[in-house]
Amino acid sequence: MSEQAKTTVVKSLSEITADRMISHIVSRGYKKGEKIANEKSLCDELGVGRSTLREAVRMLASRNILTVRHGSGIYISDKLGIPDDPLGFTFVQDKKKLVYDLLGFRRIIEPPITALAAVNASDEQIAILDEIEKRIEDQINSDQPHLNDDALFHSTIGEMSGNIVMPKIGPIIYNAIDLFIDVTGSVLREETIEDHRSIINAIKRHDSIRAQDAMLIHIIHNRDVIERALENPASKGK
Repeated sequence: MSEQAKTTVVKSLSEITADRMISHIVSRGYKKGEKIANEKSLCDELGVGRSTLREAVRMLASRNILTVRHGSGIYISDKLGIPDDPLGFTFVQDKKKLVYDLLGFRRIIEPPITALAAVNASDEQIAILDEIEKRIEDQINSDQPHLNDDALFHSTIGEMSGNIVMPKIGPIIYNAIDLFIDVTGSVLREETIEDHRSIINAIKRHDSIRAQDAMLIHIIHNRDVIERALENPASKGK
């Protein structure tokens, strides 16, 4: 196992408190602009002091989750969402529907974008994509997290398409891969390797039809495993 894989990220008490506050917000179904509990109540519920709570609130305010109105209280931001989650997926309570809808959106967008990538990709871009996929294979085969490079694989295809909109909306789509892998218990391992190879081979041949089909099959594999995981939680990770 690499040194990077062994590294453990240790969160401060304020960061842990911020995470717990997000859970508090989600579980209670607070809406944009709504006032939440006062400092004393939050401190009692979370078991922290006021200085820790205030630091956590500052963190969430910087991420457009909370707004502090001095003399009034703490409110849910009108711009509910964080930088890596601009559409506020974190706060969608029906995660099952969110997963299905994101898959549907990806099915509409990604196959034709992959077809464009097959037409427009340069040799240099293909070499970069190939290297990313090799890293993903190594990570999967050595039982290491592959989320970051998986998202990079998909976003690179978006850039290769030549469509200038994709680099803007791509991160919104590909950050959802985190949600997909969490729901399925990271079971999309062999399928990921085989599907990625098919996509790359089609792009290398500049075969837009095969590239589009390969991406569609990849998304269908995601959908099938996710549906089984959602319908039968006991099968997660098997």
